[in-house]
Amino acid sequence: MNRGTGSRLALAALGLALLLPADAGAARFWRWRDANGVTHYGDTPPPGSTAEPAESLSFQRGGGSGASLRLVNKGSHYEAWADNRLPGPMQVQLNLRQGENVTLAPNLPARTTVPANGQGLVARVYPSDPRLASSFDLTLDYLPGDPRARPLEFDYRLPFDYALVRVDQGFGGSFSHNDAQNRYAIDFAVPEGTPVLAAREGTVLQVESDFARAGLDRERYGGRANYVRILHPDGSMALYAHLKPEGVLVRPGQRVRQGQRIALSGNTGFSTAPHLHFVVQVNRGMRLEAIPIRMFGALGELKFARDAATPSR
Repeated sequence: MNRGTGSRLALAALGLALLLPADAGAARFWRWRDANGVTHYGDTPPPGSTAEPAESLSFQRGGGSGASLRLVNKGSHYEAWADNRLPGPMQVQLNLRQGENVTLAPNLPARTTVPANGQGLVARVYPSDPRLASSFDLTLDYLPGDPRARPLEFDYRLPFDYALVRVDQGFGGSFSHNDAQNRYAIDFAVPEGTPVLAAREGTVLQVESDFARAGLDRERYGGRANYVRILHPDGSMALYAHLKPEGVLVRPGQRVRQGQRIALSGNTGFSTAPHLHFVVQVNRGMRLEAIPIRMFGALGELKFARDAATPSR
């Protein structure tokens, strides 16, 4: 029996630490590289170094990160901006991991929703006493989707072309469908390489296709799997997970129609056998929640048992 989950694929964290010089309104902030090519920031560059003014800083995860935390030096204070590189909205939360002699407006944690390919001001950082040095360490969590979205009733199509459908784990499955992100997920038992079709039209939001391992080590594989996430017109998002390595056939920003081929099924991540993990989720305020759906195949509406152990038609 194949089991798996594609749930923990969205929340990510970014971090950035800075030292504010005393009398920040008058001081300059510099950027320079040492002999090893490492970039440093501070108010006093070392003697002999080639330094340049640093008015804006950016930190981002490599690879498929959809957001970046950017600090802009305004002289008397810093502005913390979130940049969204996804073709759909995201919610961000700014946190203060450590701070000395700083005042933040608004108080952290602070949240905001950033539009597709846009930017949003999250907070401002001021020295509490401008005569003293200040330091702060910020982190930015982000999650795809707009928490204001209100999903509509919709008749989803089967995400592959088969008349006979086998479900190895359904709604509320005790193996890995017992958390909020996966409560209404379905694991379809399909051979590796089966064409995966869009169950509903939308915009491709995120993809991952270069992971080639699978197993039941939750720490190692629980947050990894090849997947496609599609944003629907009502703000809900479908996740198609455990796809074949290099099996993603679409790209972020691409519009897809219902029934369009988007990927090839596989066996990657937290999984024991080839299958397709499908779930529709919404952002409920920095947390993803699965929502119940209606799905139709060649023989009509599918009825999903809460912990399916036998084939469904």
